[in-house]
Amino acid sequence: MTILTPAATVDRTGVSIDTLRYYEREGLIGPIRRSAGGRREYTEEDVFWIGLVTCFRDAGLGIADLREFVAILRTEHSAQDRVVFLRERRTALEQRVAALRRAIGVLDEKIDYYS
Repeated sequence: MTILTPAATVDRTGVSIDTLRYYEREGLIGPIRRSAGGRREYTEEDVFWIGLVTCFRDAGLGIADLREFVAILRTEHSAQDRVVFLRERRTALEQRVAALRRAIGVLDEKIDYYS
């Protein structure tokens, strides 16, 4: 098993040490192993979870949504439960994209007007 230091994990994932600690505190990753000296040690599985959480955060999911999805993944939920969760979030993201496109249209009109 590959063990990564916090610094190596930051390099691999692109998130800060503070973000790693925050994800751990919120129960989104981990529990994270500790060395005999008490330092955090990350595994490839931890890197996977960090990537998953980061991807969903980038998509605009909040911490409450992330906690819910991690709970679905880590417990005896069906694949259908996972699909329902993801489809609901996808619909919400599509609505946000549509709203942003409308806002861009308004901005374009204003730019044209003032140009």
